[in-house]
Amino acid sequence: MDFRTRIEIPKQDISMNHATRMMLFGSCFAEHIGRKLLQHKFKTEVNPFGVLYNPSSVARSIKRLLSGTSFTEADLLFHQGMYHSLMHHGQFSSTDKQACLNQISDRFAKAAEMIRSTELYLITFGSAYAYAWRETGEIAGNCHKIPADRFHRFRLTVEEIAEEWGEVITLCRSLQPEAKFIFTVSPIRHWKDGAHENQLSKSILHLAIDRLQNRYRESVRYFPAYEVMMDELRDYRFYDEDMIHPSSLAVDYIWQRFSATYFSDSTRQVNEEWSQIRRALDHRPLNPVTETYRTFVRQTARKLEAFAMNHPEISCEEERALLQIK
Repeated sequence: MDFRTRIEIPKQDISMNHATRMMLFGSCFAEHIGRKLLQHKFKTEVNPFGVLYNPSSVARSIKRLLSGTSFTEADLLFHQGMYHSLMHHGQFSSTDKQACLNQISDRFAKAAEMIRSTELYLITFGSAYAYAWRETGEIAGNCHKIPADRFHRFRLTVEEIAEEWGEVITLCRSLQPEAKFIFTVSPIRHWKDGAHENQLSKSILHLAIDRLQNRYRESVRYFPAYEVMMDELRDYRFYDEDMIHPSSLAVDYIWQRFSATYFSDSTRQVNEEWSQIRRALDHRPLNPVTETYRTFVRQTARKLEAFAMNHPEISCEEERALLQIK
């Protein structure tokens, strides 16, 4: 007997390899997959505005990158000793105004350059609930623990999400006509909204993505991370201590399903080759001055050079520098 329900994921017509230029935006689930892609040496930019939950904030961040409109001090606000941007996650906040602006500007410049040649977007929606800054009506990507009465909380509709994202897809494809979009819904429940409200929110996200799939059949796809977590992994051993976020085991499993869906056999083979090298690079010896360890480092360096020669599309400069340090 099979004591689980397995989600069948149809063969996809979108594939990615180590030459594909891709960007990830959205909730912390995008961070999980993005971290896996970076670990495996894909050309990836992950959440240049930090974690964003609602579809409108994600859309606005992409539009801002496409416009190339940089951030200034006027975009920052000061609260309880910290400078913040309403469009950014708290990881960019700082007690120093210039430090905050520098962090924002550095990531923005890099991402604004990359987005003009991006071929594949992986977008994760977390919640249909959004918070508008009452003074301007601007939808906040993060409220930075500012008092709730400074914001207007509301729920985005299917129509609003589909309309705004239609604009984003059109803009992106004007730069890269073959650009593709893979949408997911984060399996992380927004428990503070309440169980029923969370379900309503997730349903709106699913319906909005379905509408985009029907409207942009040639470029929009859906990956069922939400369904895999809810149905295949519906056991608390697959959740973190808060019983809401997926555990590392769950993330690894969803990554395996993602890999099987979008990577060719040859790409998965490259991933395995690199994983072996990465494990060697991560090795921390008890005694780094022994001849045994020096031999290990030389062997790793040879493997790294062979890998770089066989896969010129993958940059190994950081790893070369690390071995020089060792």
